[in-house]
Amino acid sequence: MERLVGAATASQLSRQGLVTGGDLLRHLPRRYDTWGELTDLSTLVEGEQATIQAQVVRSASRRTRSGHPPAVLEAAVTDGTSRMDVVMFGPVRQMKGLADRLSPGTTVLLSGRVGSHRGRRQLASPRFQVLDDLDETERQALLERPVPIYPATEALPSWRVAKAVRTVLDQVGPVDLSDPLPEGLRRQEGLVDVLTAYRWAHVPRDASQWKAARRRLRHEEALVLQAALAQRRAEHQATRTAVAWPVPEAHGSLRADLDSSLPYRLTAGQARVGEEIAADLADTVPMQRLLQGDVGSGKTLVALRAMLQVVGAGGQAALLAPTEVLAAQHHASLEALLGDLAEAGTLGAARRATRVHLLTRATSAARRRQVLAELAGGADAIVVGTHALLSDSVQIPFLGLVVVDEQHRFGVAQRDALRQRGGSTDPVTGQRRTPHLLVMTATPIPRTIAMTVFGDLATSVLDEVPAGRSPVTTHLVPWERRTWVEGLWRRAAREVADGGRVYVVCPRISAEEGAEEEAEQDAAVASGTGGDVSDVGAEGAGTDLGRGQTVAGAAAGSAPGALASVEQWARALLCEPALEGVGIGTLTGQMSGADKDAAMEAFASGTTPVLVATTVIEVGVDVPEASMMVILDADRFGLSQLHQLRGRVGRGSRESVCMAVTGAQVGSPAFHRLKAFASTTDGFALAEADLGLRSEGDVLGASQSGRASGLDLLRVTRDVDLIARARQQAEAIVSQDPRLEDHRALAQAIAQRLDARSQAFLERG
Repeated sequence: MERLVGAATASQLSRQGLVTGGDLLRHLPRRYDTWGELTDLSTLVEGEQATIQAQVVRSASRRTRSGHPPAVLEAAVTDGTSRMDVVMFGPVRQMKGLADRLSPGTTVLLSGRVGSHRGRRQLASPRFQVLDDLDETERQALLERPVPIYPATEALPSWRVAKAVRTVLDQVGPVDLSDPLPEGLRRQEGLVDVLTAYRWAHVPRDASQWKAARRRLRHEEALVLQAALAQRRAEHQATRTAVAWPVPEAHGSLRADLDSSLPYRLTAGQARVGEEIAADLADTVPMQRLLQGDVGSGKTLVALRAMLQVVGAGGQAALLAPTEVLAAQHHASLEALLGDLAEAGTLGAARRATRVHLLTRATSAARRRQVLAELAGGADAIVVGTHALLSDSVQIPFLGLVVVDEQHRFGVAQRDALRQRGGSTDPVTGQRRTPHLLVMTATPIPRTIAMTVFGDLATSVLDEVPAGRSPVTTHLVPWERRTWVEGLWRRAAREVADGGRVYVVCPRISAEEGAEEEAEQDAAVASGTGGDVSDVGAEGAGTDLGRGQTVAGAAAGSAPGALASVEQWARALLCEPALEGVGIGTLTGQMSGADKDAAMEAFASGTTPVLVATTVIEVGVDVPEASMMVILDADRFGLSQLHQLRGRVGRGSRESVCMAVTGAQVGSPAFHRLKAFASTTDGFALAEADLGLRSEGDVLGASQSGRASGLDLLRVTRDVDLIARARQQAEAIVSQDPRLEDHRALAQAIAQRLDARSQAFLERG
């Protein structure tokens, strides 16, 4: 790369993961501008790195009073409707020269991070290119062609990326690029060849060229990913066998005994999904199934019936939970559902019975040794645990089913680790037997939806509203509306008086948590030397605006704009007049297991009917009397977390409400996320919204979400039809040529997309 673009540029490109000429060709423009068409400044999002085209309105330099830095340039640019400030710092002579170049009326490309200062949007210390300075040839080229705008950094603006790309593109010929798309498929779909696609994507003559290029590259991306998944599915079907656990008979099985002991009938959805899972478990191909159901829809009972199918046939099952609180609650609820069916080895046990073990960090050493010995000895049992189940000391030789609850709390590699550790080897064939996998979630993360659309996970949905559950209404409460915030505690007092319980969730445990970081940000803003205050981010900046000192905030002694913490708000609510005489409890992840249990018991019993907590209560906590959820600084949480938190209320017949308190700016990502949250209680709808707000995650690798996605142009919400078509094409290719020996370019494209870690992930399946 250095030989092509120079050492300095190559170094900057490598920080973006662009280390070869091929990487640079695949680094596509984010958008295309036309000279004279100014960027709509209202579309800019605080905190993002942006390249904009605007017209200078004013520009002047001045010396600073402190002399550090010696001078500042202050300018304003416009899109014809709205304005934006631009500030730069440096030596006096340099700032004066820049002010002269940025004279009013000039058109300029600016690249920098969008921030705000004193309530006004701002670009601090951006890179820029004055378009009026270009020579006639360059200007004519801009007038005739779309201008590619690339993802950029502060050190490497879009126009320098464009220059590096063109340097590589000028040296590439037809023999240098192999085409992953078979020629017949290209003709069938009306797609251009790969070299033409890159030329049209990076140096388009008009809009029709870059659109045709992106259509071709989008199809290539879909085919490459689908071919990789098709190979994975073919290998999975052919070589990765599990034990076939027989479908339970209507009478005479452990699962049937559970069904007959239940005081209620299964819902139609539970019965339907149960049969789907039973059929998977009876096959020798390991199940990979997603069970989607809203909070309280009966997922746990469905999972228990599946585990009993395995255990009743002589196997072992494991349920992986993200927190000790949830693991303990699962253990208790499974034992309660099973009754004497969970008392194997005791005098009171049913004729057919098993055991349910709990294994977490809080498990005593003696009990841990006993559980590990029973599991290693092959006892047919269910084990419930947290990350402790992933320890090397845990051996489960006859593990037939792994159930992962609230899968958005686990990384892909973590979920896979237990299956690998629990897998056994067939004594006859010597083949490794991989356990079946059932993933449960009330809010699918974006990656799960992507994998589902790509056909890697089978999906079962529990879509019935459980009997007796009350709908939860959701309201957004701005911090600046002080009377609204104060009204929350009067409403909380009424809920308590009526026998309800109130959760108050904070993003932090103490005020000191992260205080140093905030102090540094405040200092940078005050001095002006770090005029780019956008490092706070859209959400952090939004929290500060208009918040001031609420009544409770003042009582807690918190600084204006400080993030809500459990310690401060617990003290504040003890001093809140509306809650006088009401018990206030706390619950955080730093508390011991015994203290957590005591806090939950006091809350459930009504001794402390208001519980100030972190997201440790996010999943699994079940208090039917809970009727109000208050989420402070709600913009600090993701959609999955918000939906899970809301699911802690409305679990009984009592009418329930969720109040999300926020200072997010209108139009910011946090604001759109909260609007989506308040608009629906449907888990799949929220996950679809999350897809649009974040991204799909790495479809082939271990990343959960974010811009480290394996997808460049493809979007699963928009390109469902293309993905389905590419899947059929990939399966046809792989069925005829499983190892892609006659499709070397396609195989090479798959290898380029998958690093060693992602390839290992695929192979683990």
